[in-house]
Amino acid sequence: MSPHGLKPWPTLFSSATRITRSYSTRRVMARDYSAAVAALNTLQSNFAIVDAIRKSGRGMNQQAIPEMIEWCQRAGYEPSDFNRLKPIHMSGTKGKGSTSAFISSILGQYLPETTPSSPIHKVGLYTSPHLRSVRERIQINHEPISEDMFAKYFFEIWDRLEESTKTKPIPSDHPQKPVYFRYLTLMALHAYVNEGVNTAVMECGIGGEYDSTNILLSPTVAAVTSLGIDHVAMLGNTIEEIAWHKAGIFKRGAAAFTVPQPEAVITVLKKRAADVGAELQIIERHADLENINLGLAADFQKTNASLAITVAAAHLRALGYNDVPAPEEITKSSLPAKFKTGLEQVKWPGRCEVRRETSPAIAWHIDGGHTLESIELSGRWFAEQIQSVGSSKGKSKRILLFNQQTRDAGALARALHKTLATALGDEKPFTHAVFCSNVTFKDGGYKPDLVSMNTNKEDVDALAVQKGLARTWEQVDAETEVKVSKTIEEAVEWCREVAREGEEQGEVMVLITGSLHLVGGALEVLESGKKE
Repeated sequence: MSPHGLKPWPTLFSSATRITRSYSTRRVMARDYSAAVAALNTLQSNFAIVDAIRKSGRGMNQQAIPEMIEWCQRAGYEPSDFNRLKPIHMSGTKGKGSTSAFISSILGQYLPETTPSSPIHKVGLYTSPHLRSVRERIQINHEPISEDMFAKYFFEIWDRLEESTKTKPIPSDHPQKPVYFRYLTLMALHAYVNEGVNTAVMECGIGGEYDSTNILLSPTVAAVTSLGIDHVAMLGNTIEEIAWHKAGIFKRGAAAFTVPQPEAVITVLKKRAADVGAELQIIERHADLENINLGLAADFQKTNASLAITVAAAHLRALGYNDVPAPEEITKSSLPAKFKTGLEQVKWPGRCEVRRETSPAIAWHIDGGHTLESIELSGRWFAEQIQSVGSSKGKSKRILLFNQQTRDAGALARALHKTLATALGDEKPFTHAVFCSNVTFKDGGYKPDLVSMNTNKEDVDALAVQKGLARTWEQVDAETEVKVSKTIEEAVEWCREVAREGEEQGEVMVLITGSLHLVGGALEVLESGKKE
């Protein structure tokens, strides 16, 4: 262990360190948003590093929190400085982003323009990953911070970290800056403090116990959404191990909530809560949600919305809103009007989203699903959409647009097929399927915000995963017309070609699911060539 607390990983981080140091020593001619994104991308761990950590079985770095605290101190902060943000802390496997968005939308109804004497002045929402712009991760009052604001706070942190090395040098074989997610966490906290945010909904990245957001000392509420098997190399192979990590955000003095979970999960969550003097409450679906048009329209979102209702109520009560029902009361009472408005007005692109174009007639159904559990939820949502429009077997074309570059893509594809086949009573849920890489455009490659160094470039270039997915789908449904495309743009174009060939059959339903990188790229393509 080095004297300043950074764990020595010279072999793993030497290449990333060289990239960062190289950027640091160049004179930065422009300090605009493009320059900030370019610098940020140098902080991504490349595929070799990620793969080495995964294969080592290292698990989550137990020095992660001490390391993050040191980065904070180098930037001029102590963790206690962030108490002023009145944070709400969220972890989970499925739905933590959607739940956080629900919470932010509800709390937004209590801003000064609607409640003049409101103690809440600005609501921050920190979430990941982003879909189209990295600014999406750092929101204030439901809007991503501006490009100018992003650049301002990005380089302020960059300069503070650089300046700190003059009095406390970092060994040359250690990371010279926090890795991508840690840097953004530190930058978000810095931005929120300086922008006067006094309610911040903070979503964990991976896990909870060792997540960089877990430097928060005094959240008003800590909540865990539905859990599933994910990030096993870092969190463990069993649901109990994963639950242990996710429950690491529980704190003394903070209300602790979760949704119905398997008994083994509840046992772990309850013990972890009790260990810090908190009492875990399990939140059932709120009855009023049957009569509310949620902004995220899927049946499973009612579970996320129910948790959001209770979290928002607990937070508001902690801030002195005594007219809001207490958490134990709001679960059984009629929802306040502002809660209903927040639930109806929430917007969360790429999650249970439908976009339509008329020439050709296509309904793009967009929902990221990167784990077995979330891909099954996406499948159920799409089945609900099919049934709602009365699309019958054999009449309308249905297309799957899918990719998952870094996980067991074949297992996810099989799970999606099984879910849809069961829900629809149809072993052939799609007439067509296209599997593409996460490369956005056929000419321009990636938008800088969507660049990912975490994948195997050789596999991407050879379309190895996509070809494997095509073989998998042909095994489960040999009658589906299958296509492999190099880019998202080409996959979208192919879907439109298929739709044109059968325009007399009516609107074609396309499901875009899998990697959130795919979803973000697809939104970028659809926006760049809007169809009326």
